[in-house]
Formats: sequence, structure tokens, C-alpha cells
Amino acid sequence: MAVKEIDVKLFAKMFLAGAKYLDNSKEDINELNVFPVPDGDTGTNMTMTIMSAAREVRDLGEEPDMKSLCKAMSGGSLRGARGNSGVILSQLLRGFTKAVRDEQFITIPLFGAACTKAVETAYKAVMKPTEGTILTVARGMGEKAAEMIEDGADDFDVIIPALFEHGNAVLAQTPELLPVLKQAGVVDSGGAGLMKVIQGALDMYQGKEIDLTISDEPIAKVDDSRPGKAEDLEKNIYHAQIKTIISKSVNNRLESEVKSYLASIGEIISFNVNEKEFSIDINTDDPGLVIQKALKFGMLSDVNISCRIKHASEACPSAPVIPDEPKGEPKDFGFVAVSAGSGLAEIFRSLGVDYVIEGGQTMNPSTADILDAIDKVNARTVFVLPNNKNIIMAANQARDLSTDKSVLVIPSKTIPQGITAAINFSEGLTADENEQAMIEAIGTVKTGEITYAVRDTNIDDHDIKKGDYMGIGDKKILSVGTDMEQVVIEMISAMVDDSSELISLYFGSDVPEGDANALRDKVAEKFSGLDIDIQNGGQPVYYYIVSVE
Repeated sequence: MAVKEIDVKLFAKMFLAGAKYLDNSKEDINELNVFPVPDGDTGTNMTMTIMSAAREVRDLGEEPDMKSLCKAMSGGSLRGARGNSGVILSQLLRGFTKAVRDEQFITIPLFGAACTKAVETAYKAVMKPTEGTILTVARGMGEKAAEMIEDGADDFDVIIPALFEHGNAVLAQTPELLPVLKQAGVVDSGGAGLMKVIQGALDMYQGKEIDLTISDEPIAKVDDSRPGKAEDLEKNIYHAQIKTIISKSVNNRLESEVKSYLASIGEIISFNVNEKEFSIDINTDDPGLVIQKALKFGMLSDVNISCRIKHASEACPSAPVIPDEPKGEPKDFGFVAVSAGSGLAEIFRSLGVDYVIEGGQTMNPSTADILDAIDKVNARTVFVLPNNKNIIMAANQARDLSTDKSVLVIPSKTIPQGITAAINFSEGLTADENEQAMIEAIGTVKTGEITYAVRDTNIDDHDIKKGDYMGIGDKKILSVGTDMEQVVIEMISAMVDDSSELISLYFGSDVPEGDANALRDKVAEKFSGLDIDIQNGGQPVYYYIVSVE
């Protein structure tokens, strides 16, 4: 007998199964990185995106209605979206759920319309869609669904396996559409992640036994080297009980956003919101963040924080200071920047950035992280500096979700571009004039980064061996070798031209200051006609970040 509809309960299970399959495969997907660098994070980004939604779906219980399920899938993934592939995945879910949310069953015609809507929504979210990516894989399956349904297919038992097979075939062709994939010998990592989601959904649909347990994994981890051994620790260091007298406008979106965020940083014991009071009982490593979220509902009325470590006097950090709510009139302009490394963070602060999000390569912040940072800045207009091409889409999504401030995203793709943008800000200009000036300024910056290869490959006409140092420019690999200083010099040589005036070097956490100063002297000798500046960036993964202006 032909299966002509999918009910809400099965739809929820298919989604959770897809999330679990992606989670189980994230490391394999991370390794499908075009450049052989130690920051492959597509699998991690997509997993964190879908798990943000999966936790909200889990919290609905076993009998959700379609509207609540779609809201959890769409809202959870939008707020949790990280990296370009994560943002695109969230937009695919947003489009699909928008098409089905008002029904209690997904019929075959509705399924076809939802697939089409998912692809349309994802493509609209990308300014310059690139074929050979997750978008291509999604579009291929959407077109296949439309074609089959138009030809009279009326059985999900036939349609869903066919879509999975076709999606894998499109994925296998991505290297033919994107030459850089073919050169690296990999398929598109975002497309591979999407197919893991589809595989999980298919296996659940076909009745395979799948563990759908969705756990909460706090962002903060306990360091086993700290005082108080691991066996003395619970899952989270603090137990916090916080109550707030509700004095601000509270809607379902705010409630869901706060609950999702708190679930990501701890173990929620109870979470209650009524007309008069908000209360949270939670185990967490950072009660200060819990307090900041509680302030979204109104004035704190009761705060009780205790340490859960047995030898509390030795092991627990001092209790956090309860933050005050922002006071005074908001200023005209504020800044949020994304940066990894204490030195780089301090540079941004010295340039007037109000809030620095710890993140970047290997740890892209989510849409919710960026929204939270925007919320903390007491300004009418907030400029956001993503400083990484893989964070710009999440920043744009945060901009679109922000309701009470004007948010302008400056599309800085690198740390030096972000620094240049901040330098070129002027209090005397309007928001639009500053936006234009900063965008023009970042276009004059060339960036190079030094890291090491994690596998053998041949790319950009370079024969690369595992462990080699690589100098990666804005668009391609510029230098490769076993001598780091020589690789840096060759990379800078490829970046410098007749218009160049300044070379800036930011050395990372793995570079001794003496080695950095010695390199600076060699760069100054080689490029004697240019100004040379060196600073301690403290960034992970990249030994040096270099800019030429």
C-alpha cells in the first residue's frame, strides 16, 4: 500500500535522526576541507546548528503539533547557526518548515512544495551562490522531488529513497562543478553534511532502530588540571537559582531564545515563566551568563549561587559579580567584533570595540552569540565585524533577527580587515557614511596567514606534505615549505606591490616573542622601504597573521 502522508510524530523523529547522524559524522565531514589546514569545522558548525534545533524539538515531548515542531526546528537552527554551511542548513529548514507548518500531515504535493521552498529560501540567503556546494546538493534533491511528483509518484516509500540516491549522485559531482574541490580530491563538505541528515531521516522513515537521545553539552568545559580533581566535579561547577520580577515585554520568541541559550551553557533543572516572575534553576560553569539572560525579563529579585565542587574552598572561582542593567542614554554607535586571541581582543578594544566575541577559525560563533553581543552594546547603531568569511552569514542573520537596534555588518573576512575597518570609523560621520568608508577601507587590505598542513595534497600548484608550513593568501596558497621564516618571507613577497606602504604581523600563541622579533627584523631587511609593525595577537592555529596595506 502506498504511503501518501507523514504525520507530525514521524516527521519529528526523522528530523532528530538526521541530527544524530550528522553529529556522529561531524569529524569525517571536518576532514573534507579544501585547504589542508587544522581548522576544518564544517561538520562541527552544521552539527551545532542542527543540535540547537534538536534540543528544542526534544523539549516539545513526544506529541508535538506541527506548528510547534516547525517553530522549534526553524527558530532553533536559525539562532544556533554557525558557519556558512550551518546558516544555509538553517535556511533550508526554515523554508521547508514554513511550507508545512499550518498542516498536521505532510502530503506528497506538500512535500514537493516544501522542498522547493527550502531551496528558494537558502539561495536567497546567499549573496553570491556558488555551485558545487550544499546549495547544489539541496537544489538537486528539490528538482528531483518536483520531477517525480509531476510524473505521478505517489508513494513516500519510493520518493524518499530516490531523493537520497539522487542527492548522493549530485554530491559526487560537486568536484566537477567546483575545480578547487577536484584539485583537493574531496566532495563538498556542506553537501556531505546535508546528506548525512537525509540518510538519518530515511533510516528512521524505514523503521531502523535509532537512539534519538539529544543531550545538552555546555560550552564551557572543566579543566582537569585545575585545583580539585575531576572525580570531585559534577557536570557543571555552580548551582544557580535565580528569580526575576517580570517588568519587560515577554513573548514566546524571547522565552524560547533564553531557554535555548541557557540549555547550551548548563543543565536546566527547572525553567518557569509566568505573568509576574521568571525563575531558573540550573547547574552551569558560568552563572554570570545566566544572570545576564535573566535580566532580559526584568529586575532580579533573588539570586542564590553555590559551588558544587566538594572542596569548594580550594577549587571554585570567586562568585561572579551580578551585572548592572545598562544605564543612561544609549550612544549613537557601538561595535561588536569577532576575534580569537587575547592580544587581538585587546587591539580591538583599544580601537573602541565595545564587545569582542571569542571566536574565529575553528570556533565560529552562532547567530545567537552575535545577537547576544549586539544586545549587550548600549548603542542605537551597532556595527558588527565578523573578521572571517565563514562568520559573515551568521552575522547577517543576527542583523535580520535584531529588533531593537540598527545593525550594520561590515563584511570583514580577516582580522586585519576588521582592524582597518575600526581604524577608519569616524564619530563625525553618519552610520551610512561610516559603513561605506569602512567597506572601502577593508578593500585595500591584503591578508596572509601562516599555519601547517594536516595532510598531503596538491593545490594551487603547490605539492604539500603533512607538517609543511603554508602561507595562505586571500584567495589561494602563496607559499609552502619546511622553514617557517622563509615561508613568511615568500608569502609577503607575493602580497607586496608598488603601492604597499605598511606590513603588520600578529604572532600567535605558539610563537615565542623572541622568534617573532627576529622575524620582524628579517622582514624589515627584506622590505626596507616599508613600515613594519609587529604585535602579539595570541591567536590559536595560525602562527602569524600578516597584512599588507
